[in-house]
Amino acid sequence: MPVYRTLATAALFTLALSSTAAAQQRPLTTEDPEPIGAGRLLIEGGVDYEHDVTYPISGLEGNLWRLPTVGVSVGISSIAELQVDGGPFNRLAITSRNAGPLSDLPDIAGQNSTHDVEDLVVAAKIRLAPEGVGHPSFALRFATRLPDAEWQHGIGPDTTDFYSYLLMAKTVQSVRIVANIGGGILGDPTDGHRQNDVLLYGGSLARAITDQTELVGEINGRVSTRKGTPFPGTENRSVVKFGGRYTRGSIRLDAAAIFGLTAVDPTIGFTAGFTYVFHAFNVP
Repeated sequence: MPVYRTLATAALFTLALSSTAAAQQRPLTTEDPEPIGAGRLLIEGGVDYEHDVTYPISGLEGNLWRLPTVGVSVGISSIAELQVDGGPFNRLAITSRNAGPLSDLPDIAGQNSTHDVEDLVVAAKIRLAPEGVGHPSFALRFATRLPDAEWQHGIGPDTTDFYSYLLMAKTVQSVRIVANIGGGILGDPTDGHRQNDVLLYGGSLARAITDQTELVGEINGRVSTRKGTPFPGTENRSVVKFGGRYTRGSIRLDAAAIFGLTAVDPTIGFTAGFTYVFHAFNVP
C-alpha cells in the first residue's frame, strides 16, 4: 500500500487498524484502544535484551535477557478483549552488587547470574468509542501484575500491582498516534502494608511506509506521586523505543532499539519478535 496522502486513504487505514489493532502493538508498550475483534486470537512472542539494568530492591545490576516474552489476547466481543502476558525465563548476568533493602539473597550467593520467570500480567480492554471524523477512539484498560517472580532471585518485586488506563488513538494520513494516561497502585516490596500510587503515561507514533512496512516509536513510563523518596521498586521509570514492523499475511515481524531515561532503566537494549492473529471461534 503506498503512503497515504488523502483523508479517504486514511479512513481505509483506520478500518484496517480496527480489525487487527492489537497486532499493531509489538514492539511498543503503549496500548492501542482498538480491540482485535470478536472471536479473534492474537499470539505474540519475542526476545528482549537490556544492558545495564538496576534492581534497587536487591541492589543487583547487570544485563537482562527475556527468553521469550509471550502474550495472548482473546477477542471476547467486538469491543472487548482479554490479555495475558508473561514469560518463562528471565536471566540477569550480574555485573555489580549494591546495598538494597532486600540484598540478602542466599539463593544466589556467590553466583554471577540469576534467573526467574516473568511476572504474569492479566488485563482487560474495553473500547468506549470508535474513531470518527474530528475525534480519536477511546478505551479503558485494567491490568493486574501477579507476583510470579520471587524476590529471593533478585529480579522480581514479589508484589501484586494494579493498573488502569485511558487509551486514545487517531490516524492522521499515514500516521497512527496513540496516547495512554492512567494510574497504578504498586505494593511496597519491603512492607506488605504500604503502597505507592504512580502516574502512568505513554505515547507512540506508527508511520506507514508501504502496505507491509511501518516505522514506530514511543515513550512510556511512570511517575511516583509519593512525597519524598519512592519505595524501592516503585521509582520513576521512562523508556524510549524506535523500531519497525513488517507484515506479510497474518504474520507481523518487529524489532526496536530501547533507550532508558532514568538511572534504573537499561542504558540501551533491543527487542525483536512476531505477532500472529487469526479467527479462532464464533462469538454467540
